[in-house]
Amino acid sequence: MTDPKTETTTTTAERGWGRTLRGVVLSNKMSKTITVEVIRTVRHPKYNKYLKKRARYYAHDESGQAGIGDTVIIVESRPLSKLKRWRLQTVSAKAKV
Repeated sequence: MTDPKTETTTTTAERGWGRTLRGVVLSNKMSKTITVEVIRTVRHPKYNKYLKKRARYYAHDESGQAGIGDTVIIVESRPLSKLKRWRLQTVSAKAKV
């Protein structure tokens, strides 16, 4: 039998339900919030042509470290507000000015 004090808790990465996305920051004008655009390519079912689909997500940036044009990684989280369902994980590349 296991002791509940010594049991380790599973993280979201071990559970497998937290998605991560890579995108570019479009706006950081809101307080603790960034707008991230994620571009993906999908194949048209009939014409077999590859199309670019884009989606914009609101992500929580507590420390305000992401700037406009930065490439960031965001992770899925619990609902933080009406539109925010993502958190900033890391800034993978800073924008070249």
